[in-house]
Order: sequence, then C-alpha cells, then structure tokens
Amino acid sequence: MAKKNEMSVNIGISDKDRKKIAEGLSKLLADTYTLYLKTHNFHWNVTGPMFNTLHLMFETQYTELALAVDSIAERIRALGYPAPGTYKEYARLSSIQEEDGVPEATEMIRKLVEGQESVIRTARSIFPLVDAASDEPSADLLTQRMQTHEKTAWMLRSMLA
Repeated sequence: MAKKNEMSVNIGISDKDRKKIAEGLSKLLADTYTLYLKTHNFHWNVTGPMFNTLHLMFETQYTELALAVDSIAERIRALGYPAPGTYKEYARLSSIQEEDGVPEATEMIRKLVEGQESVIRTARSIFPLVDAASDEPSADLLTQRMQTHEKTAWMLRSMLA
C-alpha cells in the first residue's frame, strides 16, 4: 500500500513480485556496499612489494562499486520501495563479513575474491524472481553486475597464480 503523499506503482509487475525483487536487490545492495567498504579499507592499508599495483587496482574497484550501489538503490526505488542505507541494515542483509584487522596483501586479494564471488551468488539468486516477473530492467542490472564481478574475481585470482 502506498504511503500518504506517495503514488502507487503500476509498471506491469505485481506488488508482491516488486516487493520480492526489491528485497533481493536490497541484499545485493548490502553485499555491494560491504564489498565497497572492504575494498576501500584494503586500498588504504595495503603494504608490501605489490603496494602500487594493488593500491591502484583497489581504487578502481571501489570506485566502480560506489557507482554500482547507486544504480542498485535507484532500481529498488523505481520498484516503489525504500533502499536500505545504514550499516545496521547492511550488516543484517549482507552475506559478506566485515574485516577485522589488516591482513597481508595476498590475503586481501583472497578476501576480495571471496567478496566478489559472494556478490555474484547473491545477484544470481535474484534472477529467477526477475525472470518470472518479466522485470527486464532488473535482469539487465543483474547481468551487468554479474559480468563485472566475474571479471574482477578473475583478475584478482590471476594475481594469486
């Protein structure tokens, strides 16, 4: 039901389906933001012989993630639901754990691979919902996110070879 002063959403997707999709996208948003924070943390704190390479690589990755959180949140809003936006909500919704301490550079890479793969799994888990609802804009967003995270995970894994 629409809140006072808020119009109902009639985009050809049922209220029930829009709610389920928004809930799934909220988990994706939480994962993406948590990975953003972890990547930014590692950017600031990386040391060692790969410092310059990793410092720049992590900056590129967290910048891309910062843009992604906006796209995901805006899709949730377009579906007619509020986007989560607090650390408390992200901690509850995310499948990615925050980092304690500062791992060494190689461990940072491993943890970011795990984070990238977690985001991929979350995005993939939402796909059946958007497909069943013929929600092409959400499907497109998920496809783009999976493609980006799969490529980033591959690049990070290649540094561990």
